[in-house]
Amino acid sequence: MPLLLLPLVLLGLLILLVEARVLTYAYRKVGVHPRYAFAVMLLSLLGSQVNIPLYSIDPGATVVALNVGGALIPILVSLYLLIHTGMYRRMLIGVSVVTAVVHSLAQIVPGVGIAVPMIVPPLVAAGVALPLAFRRAPPLAYVSGSMGTLIGADLLNLGKIARLGAPVVSIGGAGTFDGVFLTGILAGLLA
Repeated sequence: MPLLLLPLVLLGLLILLVEARVLTYAYRKVGVHPRYAFAVMLLSLLGSQVNIPLYSIDPGATVVALNVGGALIPILVSLYLLIHTGMYRRMLIGVSVVTAVVHSLAQIVPGVGIAVPMIVPPLVAAGVALPLAFRRAPPLAYVSGSMGTLIGADLLNLGKIARLGAPVVSIGGAGTFDGVFLTGILAGLLA
């Protein structure tokens, strides 16, 4: 039995190392220093399990929270990239376009959350970033994709969250974590 598990463990480690290298490369490409890329990845992963309560819609009914890994970390990385690159106007345009597209596609799914086709936000973010900042498209794509997804899927649908029927609704949580994380990384790689 141990001999059978060894190849599976080695395969799992190989996949983990490849994914870590790809994610580190993606963060480096968008403008996060390699020294901090692993920390950002680790904080995003661990933070996806942490929700910071913000307010309650109805006393004791639904609590709105901010997910650390799916919202707070991408917001902080986006602020860093915004300040570091100085592309304020271009990032505003990119975030606005992705927000509009994501919001038009977002659907409230009771008991599940807010659903958006996963591949659309990174494609739109990369498609907007390339003509706006060809050589500096990766950071623009990351910010446009991650912030556009958060705003378009979660923030613009806060008024509809009572329909979800959940005790806690997390901005950037669950499916949105995947969407924001993947959108930022894929958009940065595509651009």
